[in-house]
Amino acid sequence: MLNEFDTDEKSGFDIIIRDGKDNTAPSCPHGPTLLFEKVSKGEGKGRRFYACSACRDRKDCNFFQWEEEKVSEARLLAREEQNRLKRPPFTHQQYCSRFREFVSLPMDGRKFCQDCQMLLLPEEWSEHSTHTALSSPITVAQLRRPSLLLCPLENKKSNAQYLFADRSCHFLLDMLSGLGFRKVLCVGTPRLHELIKLRNSEGKHEPVKSLLLDIDFRYSQFYGQDEFCHYNMFNHHFFNEEEAIKVFRDFLSKEEGAKVVMVSDPPFGGLVKPLSHTFSTISETWRSLQSPDCTVSEMPMVWIFPYFFEPRILECFPSFSMLDYQVDYDNHPLYKHGKTGRKQSPVRLFTNLCPRDIVLPEEEGYRFCSICERYVSADNKHCPECNVCPSKDGRQWKHCVQCGKCVKPSWHHCSSCGHCALPDHPCGRCQTGCFCCGSQDHKLRACPNKQSAAVKRATEEAGGTPGSTKTKNRKHKAHRKKHKFT
Repeated sequence: MLNEFDTDEKSGFDIIIRDGKDNTAPSCPHGPTLLFEKVSKGEGKGRRFYACSACRDRKDCNFFQWEEEKVSEARLLAREEQNRLKRPPFTHQQYCSRFREFVSLPMDGRKFCQDCQMLLLPEEWSEHSTHTALSSPITVAQLRRPSLLLCPLENKKSNAQYLFADRSCHFLLDMLSGLGFRKVLCVGTPRLHELIKLRNSEGKHEPVKSLLLDIDFRYSQFYGQDEFCHYNMFNHHFFNEEEAIKVFRDFLSKEEGAKVVMVSDPPFGGLVKPLSHTFSTISETWRSLQSPDCTVSEMPMVWIFPYFFEPRILECFPSFSMLDYQVDYDNHPLYKHGKTGRKQSPVRLFTNLCPRDIVLPEEEGYRFCSICERYVSADNKHCPECNVCPSKDGRQWKHCVQCGKCVKPSWHHCSSCGHCALPDHPCGRCQTGCFCCGSQDHKLRACPNKQSAAVKRATEEAGGTPGSTKTKNRKHKAHRKKHKFT
């Protein structure tokens, strides 16, 4: 994926989603690539190209190919070899065999390499002798909680892992169980999958089946082939194709009336369009496996994402609604519950489940609004003019008569701009067009005057002239940045 992508802007990169599986898309180590197109209002369509579906930075995956480009046989072979080298060191079946052998070892024989993030067998100790290993032997309890044993992936531009805090994880499972779901498809939610298995082992609750789909292949070390599939949610790609797809379809199949629900927690920087296409595909697969007398047209789903993506998500899934529940994460510096977090979490639940049926924890301040017929946060007061509980961020919003809607408490109505905004907003400058020249036909990144304005500003700051060496160097850098993907 690309850093500059934004479908809501009048200039940017759009993603071309084709009906059915795109067999023409070349593959990178993360599976089939996505087809991008440069778009700009008032101009013809730009050239199309393929790029990685999972990585937003070409430093992480530098795959690039023009749509019409003819690729030589030698380059195809080199690409296949590169993809092969990026595969996990073992197949899922081999990981399962290794796990069985590992748990049969005596306690002092169970070692975990922290550098390689790998369970070690005795014959492999010498290969990892210079690596860091956990000081104490691995217990059965640790093997049941791999999310605590594995180091979270931290690259924010590709596969950053933020793991549910226990309170949010328990709430999700309690809520789904209370609604009668006995099968949970966990898409990018390893900690929820982990909790389900832990509860099942305790035998105190009615058992719930779960299947984890995740791009982190390290979970193959801990879960069987019917419990985990190595999967990329941005292109709906199963890395162990035939076997994994069969496991996936079998899980979605109706089984003695067991209700199934999908819960997904994509990376915060994930693009809504490919994600919504994937979730629609999963829903269609589920629908095709139901009996003819099934009257439900859409698979029950819970999409966990920041609240400011609400317009895009509702555009893709009009049947969804956003709940007020704030999802917290253990390993995120901002989105933690209580005094350890620096601010309230913006992450919410988007779902096609009936909001009236989802009871939010009253001990955390949530309350039921009888007019909206749903649970809302403590400070989300019902507005009689708008006839909704309007707050999105957990604070009490205020109604603006001039705008005819509720706005954030920090906003004030600006008579010059004709709408509410922050007090220090750039008054008089239209925020829907270009911030460089004011045109409504393009955004700043596509402004034809942007480079000359930047050069002029740099020249004034450096005390030079437009033809100076400093200016030329800045021009060259700007040119290289502009053509980063060409």
